[in-house]
Amino acid sequence: MHSPPSEPVPNLSEILAFDTCKIANAIEVLKLRLQNEGFTRPGLRCVTGGFPAILGYAVTSKVKCADPPMRGTSHLELADWWAKLRDRRAPRIAVIEDVDPEPGQGAVLSQMHAEILRSLLCCGVVTNGAVRNIPSLAAMSFPAFSCHVTMSHAYAHMVEYGVEVEILGLRVKPGDLLYADVHGMLSIPVEHVGDILRVAREREQKLVKIIDLCHGGRFSFDRLRVEIQELENVQ
Repeated sequence: MHSPPSEPVPNLSEILAFDTCKIANAIEVLKLRLQNEGFTRPGLRCVTGGFPAILGYAVTSKVKCADPPMRGTSHLELADWWAKLRDRRAPRIAVIEDVDPEPGQGAVLSQMHAEILRSLLCCGVVTNGAVRNIPSLAAMSFPAFSCHVTMSHAYAHMVEYGVEVEILGLRVKPGDLLYADVHGMLSIPVEHVGDILRVAREREQKLVKIIDLCHGGRFSFDRLRVEIQELENVQ
């Protein structure tokens, strides 16, 4: 019997009402961390098409693809990682770091692997490496955010799982709450979700007023200054 962690569970559907940019803005307003931390650097893209958003708790692993395992089949088996996933809160995001000096020489995810991950309540995958079987992944609505695509898995083998990984500058620990969309991936401090949502809602209301002012026939710089000041006063 596997029991999920007992920390408070945020309402994930409320977070999905905002894109990663607006959640990042709310985190910045609350000064929860430095403004250049907590998100991936450029290079991550959804290779399965469209503009999907995935939100879930990180299940992590490290993979190598360039060379065979050092000693036969001594590398960690995928089945061990799959079994470990059951101990993590759902929904889950598979976060796979390709630790080769040149990531992307082999696919860390294929259609079969994705089907298994989806059955284990993973809503998508994020990797600095490569994935393959793109049309099949798209058809099964399993978003894959990666830096590369390729046709072969080469020597792909897992070397660690359940450890801290790094994806394009974002350090991810198992269980971290992650949000990925067309802009990249963001880590959300789960203990502050209530405040983050409050600020995001308040800022959204102020932004709507500014946009309406810009679109309407009564635009004025004086009114614009007032509206922007109100936006900046949200805390």
